Amino acid sequence: MTITQLLLLPAFAHVALVLTLVGRTAVGRVRAVRGRQTDPRKAALDNSLWPADLRKITNNYENQFELPVLYYAALALLLATGLTDAVAITLSWLFIATRFVHSYIQTHSNHLFHRFLAFASGVTVLLLLWAWFVLRLYVIG
Repeated sequence: MTITQLLLLPAFAHVALVLTLVGRTAVGRVRAVRGRQTDPRKAALDNSLWPADLRKITNNYENQFELPVLYYAALALLLATGLTDAVAITLSWLFIATRFVHSYIQTHSNHLFHRFLAFASGVTVLLLLWAWFVLRLYVIG
């Protein structure tokens, strides 16, 4: 497997997570409407009308397009500059692992402190990924 393929594997894992959340949201919304838990005309304008368990999933889905934007920017720049290495790949996997942990917590117990720890861990790993990229680009080569 090439270094490019190794760097992109965690991104594919993240895409799988996002698509799983899309599927769970779709199934949950169909069930909520069929079970008459939610009026779809009202819920179309007010997400708070969906059942709480479903809102946890949709909130997590939305979270997957916030912090990961910086992750995907780092991946693109690492690939464009040819500076991908084992450290970047390891940090990439660690970041995606924090996204899976954060997702699990938010869609299950939604324990705020545990969710914050997962989020903070992801931010830290992302910071390290960007710092490593900057070091490789300007200092190490």
